Amino acid sequence: MSEPGRPQQRQQLRALRRSLSRHQRRQRADALCQHLFNQPLFTNSRRLAVYLPSDGEVDTTTIIARAWDLGKQVYLPVLLPYLHNRLWFARYTPDTHLVSNRFGIAEPEVVHRQRVEPHALDLVLTPLVGFDARGNRLGMGGGFYDRSFAFLQRRKIWRKPRLVGLAYDFQQLPQLPSQPWDVPLTAVVTDTAWHSFT
Repeated sequence: MSEPGRPQQRQQLRALRRSLSRHQRRQRADALCQHLFNQPLFTNSRRLAVYLPSDGEVDTTTIIARAWDLGKQVYLPVLLPYLHNRLWFARYTPDTHLVSNRFGIAEPEVVHRQRVEPHALDLVLTPLVGFDARGNRLGMGGGFYDRSFAFLQRRKIWRKPRLVGLAYDFQQLPQLPSQPWDVPLTAVVTDTAWHSFT
C-alpha cells in the first residue's frame, strides 16, 4: 500500500486532533508546557511569537501567560494582504483588541507601531499538522510560515529566530517529503518529549 500524500495526511491528522476532548487537550497542553518551560530556547527568548489555536491545535493559553509573567514580549501572526501571503507579527498584551482574519482566526487588530518583521523575533512557536524526525513540518498547506521565514535558509551562522513546533505526540510521522522551499524546524515539543533537530 502506498504512503498517503500530504492532503490525506493533513485530513487524518486534523481529524485526530479534533477528536480530543477539551479535557484531553488541556492535559496534553499542560504536559507539553513541562517540556517547554525549562528549555533555554524558551527561557532566553525576549521576543516570542506564538499563535492562538484553532482546529484542535495545541492550546497556547498557559504558554502566553507564562511568557507575560516572565516579562517577555509576545507576538501573534497577522496576515497582511499586500505581502503576498507572508506573515508579520503584532504585539499581544492582555488588552489587545482581536479581530478575525480571512480564515476566521483571531489576530491583533494591526497597529503599525506594534508590528515587527519575522527576523526581529527570538523564538517562534509554530502550529503544525505533522512533523518528522528530521524537522520537516507539515502545515495547513498555505505556505505562510515557509514564505515568511525563507530568509533562514540563506543564513549559515546566525539563525534567528528559532522555529519550534507545538504538537501532540501522535502528529509525528515516519518521514515527510521535503521541498526546496520548506523551512525546517529547530525543534518540536510535544506532550511527551522535546525533539531537537540539527
